Amino acid sequence: MPRRRAFRATAAPRRGDRHGRHGRLGRSEVVKPPLAPLDGRLDRFDLAVGTAVEFLRGTWPELQQVRFEIGAMPTSVSADEVPRWQLDHQNRRIVLFRLPIERLLPPGHDDGAHRRMAIESAVFRAAAEYVGREPWDLGHDR
Repeated sequence: MPRRRAFRATAAPRRGDRHGRHGRLGRSEVVKPPLAPLDGRLDRFDLAVGTAVEFLRGTWPELQQVRFEIGAMPTSVSADEVPRWQLDHQNRRIVLFRLPIERLLPPGHDDGAHRRMAIESAVFRAAAEYVGREPWDLGHDR
């Protein structure tokens, strides 16, 4: 006679208290999961401008009271050239235009490193024009 297996009624394996009924980790109602860091084109542009401005303000005292602003596009465009920045000596401000700086790069130079160099170059050239010097004169040892 073949042997019969004895079946016992057993409870399903207990999941830890951390798991919900669908097997996912539980989350606190107060603390949400961490969000990915903001790393969009606007954020990278702001960071590049901010670091260049911080360097220039630390080097040149005449730029301490100048307000650097970021605009999307200039209000007026000539047929010859699209301005990358606008200077306002009376109100002590420099407005950098993001779209012309980022998008009017030479072909083949539209990667992240070249874009950052174009942004920093625009900040230096605008600041140099504001103080009436050459961009190369704005370094530490000048």
